[in-house]
Amino acid sequence: MQLSDCRVVLTGASGGIGQALAEQLCAEGAQVIAVTRQPHALEALQRLYPQRIHSVQADLRSSTGRQAVLDAARRLGGINLLLNAAGVNQFALFEQVDDEQIDDLLALNLVATLQLTRALLPTLRNQPHALIVNVGSTFGSIGYPGYAVYCASKFALRGFSEALRRELADTEVDVLYVAPRATRTGMNSTAAMALNEALNSKVDEPQRVAWQVTSAIERNLAELYLGWPEKLLVRLNGLLPGLVDRAIRKQLPTIRRFTHSSETPPQ
Repeated sequence: MQLSDCRVVLTGASGGIGQALAEQLCAEGAQVIAVTRQPHALEALQRLYPQRIHSVQADLRSSTGRQAVLDAARRLGGINLLLNAAGVNQFALFEQVDDEQIDDLLALNLVATLQLTRALLPTLRNQPHALIVNVGSTFGSIGYPGYAVYCASKFALRGFSEALRRELADTEVDVLYVAPRATRTGMNSTAAMALNEALNSKVDEPQRVAWQVTSAIERNLAELYLGWPEKLLVRLNGLLPGLVDRAIRKQLPTIRRFTHSSETPPQ
C-alpha cells in the first residue's frame, strides 16, 4: 500500500508507538483518524498536520467509543487501513495481579481490538484493497515471567490475526501481525525498564518501530517480528521450548527481584 493513499484508523495514537506511527503516516500524506483517550497529547501534531489528522477521543472498551470511531470513518468516506496499536502492559508476578487488573488489560488489549475490527470490517471490505495491522509483541510468542496476563492477551491477538488472515484470504482485505520487542514507551514501568537493563535486553525507540511498521505496510507483509536475537528466540521457542525454559529459569531470581521492587505492590 502507498501510505499517501491510506485513510487510517489508528488506535492508541497518543502512546509511544502509536504517536510515532501517527507522525510518520501524516508526514507521508495519509489521512489519520487518531483514536485516543488523551487528545491533548496530539495537539502539537494537530497543529502540524491540521488537514491530515482527525482526533477522536474514545474509550474503545465501550460500545459508545467504538461507535464514535465508526462514525469518524464514515465521515472520512471509509478507511482502507486499520492499525490496532492501543494496549496496556503490567510488569508483575501473576500472584500480584488482582481480578480488576486482569479484566482491564484483557478488555483493552484483546476484546476491544476484536470488537473494533469487527465493527470496521464492512467498510474495509468495500475498498479495492485494505489492510488490518495488529500490533502484538515478542511476548505473543514467548511466555515470559512477570508478564503472564500481557502474554495471554498478545498470544490471543497473534492467533486472532492468523485466523482472520486465513478467513479473509479470498477477499481484498489483508492482515499484518507485528511483534515488537521491548520499546521505550510510557507503557513500561520503571521496574520493567530496570529489568531490561539488568538483563542487557535491547530496547528500541518508538520511532524506529513505527518506521519498520510503515515499511511493512508498504511491502504488504503478513508478519513482522522485530529485533535480534528476539526473532531467533521466537523460532527456538516454537521448536525447542524446553531450551528456552531453561534459559529463562536462570533469569528468575532477577525477575522476581524487580517485580518486588516495582510500583505495583503485591495484592
